[in-house]
Amino acid sequence: MGTMVTRREAMAQVSAMAAGTFVPLVGGKAQEPVANKEDLAYLRGLGERTLAMATKSESVVTLGFACVTPGGNYPSCWVRDFSMAAGCGLVSADSLGNHLRLIARSQAGSQPRRLGERATIPPYAIPDHVNYDGGAVFYPGTYSSGDDQGGEPFGKLPPVDDHYEFVHLAHLLWRRTRSANFLDERIGDLSLFERLEKALDCPRREAETGLVETAAADRAVGFGFCDTVHLTGKVLFPSLLRHRALGEMVDLAKAAKRPDLAVWWSAQRSRITKSLRATFFRDGWLLAATEVGRQPDVWGTAYAVAHRIAPEDLARCLRRTLVQALRAGTIAYHGAVRHVPTDLDFSPNSAWERTAGVPKNRYQNGAYWHVATGWLVEAIWKEDPAQARKLIAQTVSHFREEEDRGAPWECLHPDGGYRQNAVYLASVNLLLESLHRLAG
Repeated sequence: MGTMVTRREAMAQVSAMAAGTFVPLVGGKAQEPVANKEDLAYLRGLGERTLAMATKSESVVTLGFACVTPGGNYPSCWVRDFSMAAGCGLVSADSLGNHLRLIARSQAGSQPRRLGERATIPPYAIPDHVNYDGGAVFYPGTYSSGDDQGGEPFGKLPPVDDHYEFVHLAHLLWRRTRSANFLDERIGDLSLFERLEKALDCPRREAETGLVETAAADRAVGFGFCDTVHLTGKVLFPSLLRHRALGEMVDLAKAAKRPDLAVWWSAQRSRITKSLRATFFRDGWLLAATEVGRQPDVWGTAYAVAHRIAPEDLARCLRRTLVQALRAGTIAYHGAVRHVPTDLDFSPNSAWERTAGVPKNRYQNGAYWHVATGWLVEAIWKEDPAQARKLIAQTVSHFREEEDRGAPWECLHPDGGYRQNAVYLASVNLLLESLHRLAG
């Protein structure tokens, strides 16, 4: 159960939100806002401007609607990026529905699709991105929807997280409209609800724990923001996303009047929660993976706390670790967040044990990302609200200073003034979504 809030507290919360501030509730008591009125207004405006630049009208001719890309310079619709940008309230319900149906139409068929010796697209897999011509691309690193896609260094199986982001989009649409009618829509030979079921069951997971796992022989990228990082064994971040997806499917099953499935998915979700500590917890952090890549995962650690996946005794420890790392200056820069703490890099030459040749302190191998800022703010709020506010203030200051140059960026690093991929939507919209959740 959630924290009980009195009517007076709830009305104070509503008044504060109407005035342009977010006032978190801790222990049922309203706290000082995590973002002031001016900063919040700026973030909302930046989100609107970035969304406008990321929305491509040229796709109307081929797809029937203006698709939302990850940012200003992308020529395709990425499943995970759209899902991560869609939860803050700026994306319309119509846009949510259009993208959800596009992904459902692009879902793989009932038989495996062999891509030579390189890769296999399993039944009912969800694509990584969809081109303007409707071509489904199941792997990173290419715009080809043909048989020349796939294979290392991006895995023999498609990325895992897109399957769970597909579920997330359906849940967002249900929450926005409070109607489950779309779940009965027929897309090909299946209803949309059946397509969600099959997508949920597509990625490999360990039966006992429910955790996502992958092996070197037929590896899948677990999380697209680590698609150049080689991780094997049980993998943390996609397991956390599966936990979220299972909870969302419980809601959708109830809405679709399928209580049997709701009970089953709820039990699977509990297995993941119970398995986190024994599987991933080491020295205050959650590790990214159990075989290759047994390193502290800052994003995963923050996400597990922010989304209340980690049990409270474990969450307390993780919060303290995150706050200590922030104070030590090892995980954040201009409010953006690194994948691995700087003092726990695998070697002097790489943050990670193994990557697809990405230089250190570039991209996913040591650069800083605002994609994870909101999760970190949520994770540390109960432990150190002052640090959370500082993180927001640093982010807003950076966005204000560099918006004319291209901020929000996909990632950045102080070495050589490195900046990559301007006008990156998830960098601002995920932060706005986190502020909404903190407001409770």
